[in-house]
Amino acid sequence: MDTLTELLEFWRLQAGKLGEQTLQHIGLTAAALLLAVLLGVPLGLWLTRRPRWAPAVLGFAGVLQTVPSIALLGFLIPLLGIGATPAIVALLLYSLLPIIRNTVAGIQGVNPAVVEAARGLGLTNGQILRRVELPLALPVLFAGIRTATVIGVGVATLAAYVAAGGLGEFIFGGIALNNPVMILAGALPAAALAVAFDAALAGLQRLSARRLVRVGVGLLVLLPLLGVLYLLPRAGGKLQAGFSPEFVGRADGLPSLQRAYGLRRLPSVVLAPALVYEAARHADVDVIDGYSTDGRIRAYDLQVLRDDRRVFPPYFAAPVVRPTVLRAHPGLLPVLNQLAGQLSDSVMTELNYRVDYLHEPPRAVAEAFLRRRGLWRAPRTLVPGAAVVRLGSKIFAEQYILVEMYAALIRGATDLDVQTKTGLGGTTICFEALRSGAIDMYPEYTGTGLQVLLQPSVATLDSLGGQPAAVFDYVQREFRRRYGLEWLPPLGFNNTYALLMRQRQARELGIGSLSELGRYLGR
Repeated sequence: MDTLTELLEFWRLQAGKLGEQTLQHIGLTAAALLLAVLLGVPLGLWLTRRPRWAPAVLGFAGVLQTVPSIALLGFLIPLLGIGATPAIVALLLYSLLPIIRNTVAGIQGVNPAVVEAARGLGLTNGQILRRVELPLALPVLFAGIRTATVIGVGVATLAAYVAAGGLGEFIFGGIALNNPVMILAGALPAAALAVAFDAALAGLQRLSARRLVRVGVGLLVLLPLLGVLYLLPRAGGKLQAGFSPEFVGRADGLPSLQRAYGLRRLPSVVLAPALVYEAARHADVDVIDGYSTDGRIRAYDLQVLRDDRRVFPPYFAAPVVRPTVLRAHPGLLPVLNQLAGQLSDSVMTELNYRVDYLHEPPRAVAEAFLRRRGLWRAPRTLVPGAAVVRLGSKIFAEQYILVEMYAALIRGATDLDVQTKTGLGGTTICFEALRSGAIDMYPEYTGTGLQVLLQPSVATLDSLGGQPAAVFDYVQREFRRRYGLEWLPPLGFNNTYALLMRQRQARELGIGSLSELGRYLGR
């Protein structure tokens, strides 16, 4: 009951945002469905007249269905940019298979004797198609359209990852912030939309052919209008920002900047974390969230805007470990602590640059660093049945590099086997994997542990004063008490949050700090 109350309160407070996202979701789905019908039905009809092409076309459409939606969006972005276009194209491609297949099946399912009788009455091929085959095939054809619609509503939630909006903004924000209410706030309306679309199409299916044609003409007018309405809320201002879902919802992310710097006048879209830098690089957006040691800052000629009011807390990297693993393998702790204090901000930025921009393998970059520091040892020969240490990471290059460093240290100095589970997603996924025992260790950041996982009171935050040592001591102590997990000494670098702009644009506008960004937006 508490969850229901919280959900209703969330919807009440976010009513405007919910309405905007729902409109965006409807516009995306409707536009993609219209294009899929306009393309898929004629293509299906053509295949009934050219049956030798059917296996190839249906096979290709089937292959498109098997491509993961995130991967498909990632492939389309370099070609089409971010926003509604790649999302609609992806939804179109996912909708084609059921529409084409059911069109072919529906026409082929018409009794040949009926077709021959119509031909005997003197009807042309076009008349047979319009008056005989299509009316008899409509139930099967509509079943394909309804299937495509339900698929489209579900896949449209991923449009939020490419700044196309929709109810996925709530869903992915809730996942990033470990907020079940926020997830339900987007998932339940999306499910309701799928049911509503399906019911509407079921009603259309019961209409007579003549009325169905009239309604179809009306939809051809209405659906483009929905597309226009979908784009209206996305009109930008002086600058356009693109933020990751976690940054939008975190207390130390966008909300704190809006309070401290007056950034409420900065229009923004939600982007997948892996896409924000590319969006800034290609001028799809002007301001993005990032991390101060990210190698793409140098690679893409970006500028970090100074946090002159010190809103962001310290984000010193340190490994979080299950104590049971340390107790089971006493020699592991001194091996892991070899990295303590070894990585400065500039060193980590350089390592990230080599992976993010030069595309060097994280393992090669990690091992080269260990060799320079004199920490590298050749891997030991493992005995059968050796105990395994499982290392996890989030889904960005810095984490991959750190995990490879720890893996190399363990292999070279112990008789333990190592399994790496990289790219587990955001903070919540890694943390829950650690608590459940799916992994034994992963690199975390003190600011993330403080703000996202512990979520202390305002009074506690004020008492820490943003001091790195105080924050680390608090996080270490509370993780032991609440979760039974151990923070090891920090690695030395502070990968704090940052807002970034393209250097040339920042210079032209005279923006070097977040205060200057706030003043520019307020002009």
